[in-house]
Amino acid sequence: MDSWDEIRTAYHVARAGTVSGAAQELGVHHATVIRHIDALESRMGTKLFQRHARGYTPTEAGADLLRVAQATDDQFAQLAGRIKGQGDTVTGDLVVTSLASFSHVMTPVLVRFQRKHPEVTVRYLTGSRLFRLEYGEAHVAIRAGSPPDQPDNVVQKFSTECIALYGSEDYIAVNGMPKGEGDLGSHRFVSYDEPHTRAPYHQWLKDNIPSEQVTFRVADDRSLQQAILAGAGLGFMTERMADSHTGLVKVLPSRPEWASPLWLVTHVDLHRTAKVQTFLKFLKAEMAIEAGE
Repeated sequence: MDSWDEIRTAYHVARAGTVSGAAQELGVHHATVIRHIDALESRMGTKLFQRHARGYTPTEAGADLLRVAQATDDQFAQLAGRIKGQGDTVTGDLVVTSLASFSHVMTPVLVRFQRKHPEVTVRYLTGSRLFRLEYGEAHVAIRAGSPPDQPDNVVQKFSTECIALYGSEDYIAVNGMPKGEGDLGSHRFVSYDEPHTRAPYHQWLKDNIPSEQVTFRVADDRSLQQAILAGAGLGFMTERMADSHTGLVKVLPSRPEWASPLWLVTHVDLHRTAKVQTFLKFLKAEMAIEAGE
């Protein structure tokens, strides 16, 4: 550990590929980076990088050292994330992650939570990437689909998103209202550009609608919603999201097999901390009020 500063510097040089890039990430002068690399190579008795006009490339020995450095850096990040969530106060960062399609529900809840606990700084991260709770990347994750099975996570059933087929009023005015599933042959559809999406309603679409009728494809939930609202075609949307918009017509009602269960996921090391427990209780109470329970 006497050489950790130098090893960490080498790790950032390998990631950035240049001395200047590593210096910027570390917030030090580029001369400090060069000095650390030279000292580490002298101590190890071997070259860790090949120097060339475009920057620095790890040698075989450098790659071995950097694998250890990355694992150590990850462990430090994990420790830091856990420490941030510890204690008996509801203060500091609260990192919550979910799909972007659930943001219209979560954002108001997070605002109300912050009003009750003004010393909390909310970081609400949306997207399809699975944030690594074991490395402290988030305190609470809301995930859809099958129950998450990562070890050391606490998983609780949260709610179920009912999903139906919708079209905009403008689209229906131009193309007519389908009388049922058998009347969809002349309609355009909006769906994901990703062919391997495992969502049940997406599979239904693949099984029942010819691909040439899917004339508008998107990369994410938000773009899907906007395309349906704009009249690009018929598409699937959660009932909760559809109810928040005017100008939508339900073409096919929700079906149990299309539903998407939502799960609350926390890491076992943070689950019992005051901040996480306070937020989970608040979130569940808010959702119960919305459901009229």
